[in-house]
Amino acid sequence: MRKIILSPILSLLLIGGTTAISAYPQTGSEHHYLRAPLPENWGVAEANAQTLPADDTWWSGFGDSTLDSLIALGESNNFDLAMAARRADEALQGVRSASAAYFPAVGATAGWQRSRTDGIIAGGYSLGLHASWEPDIFGKVRARVKQSGHNYDASRAEYTAAMVSMCAQIASAYFDLRTAQAQREVANEHIGRQQHIVDIAKARHEAGLASALDVAQALTVLYTTQSSLPLLDTQIAADINAIATLCGLYAADIRPMLEKGYAVQPDWHRIVNAGVPAELLRRRPDIAQAEAQIEAAAAALGIARKDYLPTLSISGAVGTAATHPDGLFKDGSLTWSVAPTLSWTVFDGLARRAGVASARDEMEAMVADYNSVVHNAVQEVENALTSYTNQLRRIDILDNVVEQSRLSLDLSLDQYKQGLSPFTNVVDAQLSYLENTNSVLAARGDALVSLATLYRALGGGTGTM
Repeated sequence: MRKIILSPILSLLLIGGTTAISAYPQTGSEHHYLRAPLPENWGVAEANAQTLPADDTWWSGFGDSTLDSLIALGESNNFDLAMAARRADEALQGVRSASAAYFPAVGATAGWQRSRTDGIIAGGYSLGLHASWEPDIFGKVRARVKQSGHNYDASRAEYTAAMVSMCAQIASAYFDLRTAQAQREVANEHIGRQQHIVDIAKARHEAGLASALDVAQALTVLYTTQSSLPLLDTQIAADINAIATLCGLYAADIRPMLEKGYAVQPDWHRIVNAGVPAELLRRRPDIAQAEAQIEAAAAALGIARKDYLPTLSISGAVGTAATHPDGLFKDGSLTWSVAPTLSWTVFDGLARRAGVASARDEMEAMVADYNSVVHNAVQEVENALTSYTNQLRRIDILDNVVEQSRLSLDLSLDQYKQGLSPFTNVVDAQLSYLENTNSVLAARGDALVSLATLYRALGGGTGTM
């Protein structure tokens, strides 16, 4: 009678479990998870050629050996990168641990026993091997291996993301450093020029051709420019410290190499091959990581649904036992056992149902996170392209402004020396010339940082030339 009752229940659960397993999303195409199609092209066309980026040696295109050396130091010493690498290794061990379930667990025993009951002393010796194995009939082990494999893929993508981020951060800090150093060099040049103007004002005052006010105004401009040097020195020190930290070193270790050629900013003019938006699905490591997390969550959902199925386990043992060690290997001392067991949970208070629902919610959350990552990636690339393109336009304009500021200073100084113009015109021209020169240096630095941001946003080398 029991057989007649249990068979239909078992059949229904087996059918339901099989249907449930095949119902979760099958992977193979990242487009399967997108809830909205990606744009066909970037919104900014001036700065890119819509071709796939070539490789990740993006920084070598600047022709700056110091930057190349810093990137190499970061790859070897960066602590965040080292932690990401260890997490990837840990995930790989997880794959191997899950794969070990394909094989039986084998152990060995050796024992001695002595007891006394009702005045009778008994005991003996034993040696043996025992094994247990759960054949993967219903695919539970395969599902766990698959889940751990996707977790490993996510960890590898995390490592790649850490590498890309580190390179971008080192490059950005380096560009900021070169900008601050160039501004300090310009400040020193202007201080020399302003000291000359102070000397002119003093000479005219001593000759009775100008008032003491002219001298005071000239000194005010000079001291104002000199006061900017400590601030620039602070910025330079902060940039060196940031670079050193990213390289896993102390500032004293790399300061000498960063103080050479400090007035030179890398070339900010680049032709950017940003590719098409759809290429982000293959290039951005955070997108690859989010996709792998979906795959892992889908595998976890499959595992939860497989809990409805029975479990077959086989245990066995073989050994020898005797009352004296000499008898352990004689005829009749051999012992063995085999015990296959089929277990099946009929009712668990709906715990499995809750587990399946929880796994499904986790997978849906991963899908939502994937779409969020994709949208943020597109936004980051668009912003970086727009920023770089507009910085180039701004630099061209500021170059003209600097040239006119220099001309204004020369003209106002000539007119002042001839007594045709008040000294306030010279003061204004000096301040304007310095401010505009600093602005164009800052704009060049911002353009370089935009390139580093674009490199990170594209998930690797931008194919810039």
